Amino acid sequence: MDVVASSGFLLLALPTLLGGLYLLLLTLLSARPRARPPSRLQLHFDVVVPAHNEAGGIARTIASLQALDWPRDRFRILVVADNCTDATAAIARAAGAQVLERHDDHRRGKGHALAFAFDASRRDALADAVVVVDADTGVSPNLLEAFATRLEHGARAVQAHYGVRNPNASWRTRLITIAKGAFHIVRSRGRERLGLSCGLRGNGWCVTHGLLHQVPYSAYSLTEDLEYTLELGLSGVRVHYADEAHADGDMEAGGAAATPQRQRWELGRFALTKKYALRLLHAGLRRPSRLCLDLAMDLLIPPLSYLALSATALLAMAAAAALWQPAWSFWLAWPAISILAIALYVLRGWQLSGTGPRGLLDLAAAPVFVTWKLMAMLGPRTAGWVRTQRHP
Repeated sequence: MDVVASSGFLLLALPTLLGGLYLLLLTLLSARPRARPPSRLQLHFDVVVPAHNEAGGIARTIASLQALDWPRDRFRILVVADNCTDATAAIARAAGAQVLERHDDHRRGKGHALAFAFDASRRDALADAVVVVDADTGVSPNLLEAFATRLEHGARAVQAHYGVRNPNASWRTRLITIAKGAFHIVRSRGRERLGLSCGLRGNGWCVTHGLLHQVPYSAYSLTEDLEYTLELGLSGVRVHYADEAHADGDMEAGGAAATPQRQRWELGRFALTKKYALRLLHAGLRRPSRLCLDLAMDLLIPPLSYLALSATALLAMAAAAALWQPAWSFWLAWPAISILAIALYVLRGWQLSGTGPRGLLDLAAAPVFVTWKLMAMLGPRTAGWVRTQRHP
């Protein structure tokens, strides 16, 4: 009976332990990468800004893009006013961007807006690569330089750090900043060091037109960035990480307005896990391909909050079993190791987030944040591209 019980517990604990150890490995590899050599300033870019009813902030985003440290005749700003019912298009034109207006009641969403812009960029044949920046974003002046130096050395897809522009709006935005420090910086640095794909994060990414020809963009799911990342992985293409550049988006300080966005992210990721995980595992083992195996691993590891809940529940089960039967105390080791690995990963994310002591104190509110996420996933769901209310 003891053997059966031990085997059952270990089978339950193994996925959580593997997930924790994977995060610990990336944490240990998250040192700052070496500086890159300067580019030759020769590449041409189309900076695409998908916008749905963004009249309130589109001019600010365009101003940030116009301040890019790149020859002005070698990039242009293309705003896709997608099914807008406000003055987004007019304001974007007045701010100095070229505007592509799109009206399609049936094919709605960010993926369709991007495909529309990529097709226009290809027809114009003025750019070597396209860059995607969200309409609520401020970018670092070196964004195109960071992309160019990697493209010149063979990269075909590059992701800059996707950060938070308003980290001190509330405890919630600071927690999101810490989460992005872990999920974006820690994971991306580690995977870059291992020669794997850091993945596209939806904002602040770049792909060449040659790559778009090889792997046509047709990602129309709720998480179109992740979908295209997986298609690239199946084609053997990795996304490089530009640690020194960043695109920072506004995050909602309150829970109500952020709920639809959270639902889209998690439901979209779950749908893609069902669609791609086995394909990636099969491709990774057949070729073999570390790139595909890592993407499958990243998909199969649940979001951090769920991983932490699982480790905590397993620790409680092991503690109860040890009280009942002291000989089973060894069961405590696996969930304890998982919790330690998760804690080190989160603390490294906090360290890289720049939120300081205030952010460390806000980590005490993490259970509230996790509870909100669970309630959001159990609540009524929102479909389609619905603009998230911005924090003023």
